[in-house]
Amino acid sequence: MTAKEALERLGSAARGEALHAAADALGKLLRTIFLCDYFTKPAFRRELHTLLNRGESAHQLQRAVYHGRIAPERGRRREEMRAISGAHALLTNIVIAWNTMKMQEVVDRWRAEKHPISDDWLRHMGPVHFGHINFRGTITFEVEEFVDALVQRAARRRTGTTE
Repeated sequence: MTAKEALERLGSAARGEALHAAADALGKLLRTIFLCDYFTKPAFRRELHTLLNRGESAHQLQRAVYHGRIAPERGRRREEMRAISGAHALLTNIVIAWNTMKMQEVVDRWRAEKHPISDDWLRHMGPVHFGHINFRGTITFEVEEFVDALVQRAARRRTGTTE
């Protein structure tokens, strides 16, 4: 069933129905199994904490990419908020991609030099570190070869043509 169907069938309006009660019991069972695993399996607990820390590290990177506030005259319209959010996500992803590329270069070089690198050790590394990046500088992108296509696409969007 789709998420919409599940909400319609199992939402608060469906209380008292057998299907709603069964889904509620299944949810409680799954939470109980999760908690049993969490409290009895140290490796599972460590893995979960690692994943949570990675998520928080990504949020720290996002705060480092842009730490200010959006000016009151910005972000009032949906398109502006979408552009601001998209630019923020793009810059965050650029940092992650750059770090990933550099980390892979180091791993490849070490393996070529026959340095022992454990795959388990690599699993615990994440590409969201940003201490080596100057966020107050100017970022430039080589887009000269794409200018014509980008300008034409923006002009078509403004005029509403779909050539």
